[in-house]
Amino acid sequence: MSQRILRINSLIQQEISKILAKELEIPDGSMLTVIRAETTPDLREVKIWLSIFPFEKKKKILQNLKKNKGKIQFLLNKKLTTHPLPKINFEIDDTEKEAEKIDELLNKIDQKLETEFTNLK
Repeated sequence: MSQRILRINSLIQQEISKILAKELEIPDGSMLTVIRAETTPDLREVKIWLSIFPFEKKKKILQNLKKNKGKIQFLLNKKLTTHPLPKINFEIDDTEKEAEKIDELLNKIDQKLETEFTNLK
């Protein structure tokens, strides 16, 4: 990946973070974080990877994003000097959700092993 694309990705991530903090209605007790931005080499599209906590609020936040996508795109375009201006697409980074599932499975295994070990005594 070129240095130019890396700089553009970083700029887009920063600007989208600011825009979302100011413009997007987020339900109480929720947190929305821009994890990264990935621009295509031709600069026509950018994937904005988001983390949502708690994950159960995902649907509501995605509805708000969809409703405000045009405004978010407009505000981002005002900040960028690149041509073409990349079209934004939002993606959910569910790494934390997957980590929770794995942690739950490991805890269940630990409990089962503990029970079996106790029964052997």
